[in-house]
Amino acid sequence: MSERRRFKRIAFDAKTELSQGEYIWPVKLVDLSLKGLLIEKPQPWLGDPEQDFFVSIHLSDDVEIEMDAQLAHEDRGQLGFVCRHISLESIQRLRRLIELNLADESELERELAALIEL
Repeated sequence: MSERRRFKRIAFDAKTELSQGEYIWPVKLVDLSLKGLLIEKPQPWLGDPEQDFFVSIHLSDDVEIEMDAQLAHEDRGQLGFVCRHISLESIQRLRRLIELNLADESELERELAALIEL
């Protein structure tokens, strides 16, 4: 099983921005997991895959999930990113979001254990 499939993805629509250096792209969030996210590729795409990106997912006017991410793959007009760094506050928000979208709390515990093993 590939590493990215070890984590349950949840479809989620929220205002999301991707940035790198001077570039800022408003993007469409396709899904996210404890390990990363998938977005629709913005146009024009000028991102440098060798450098990290900053992702901001706006859950409400004053609540965001923010992370540093690395481009992991590009396929069929979508970009997949793996989380490189996330604050404790943001990971708590992401955990709660995923918990609310999973049918089984034990599934969340298995995913958290798998994340810690990486």
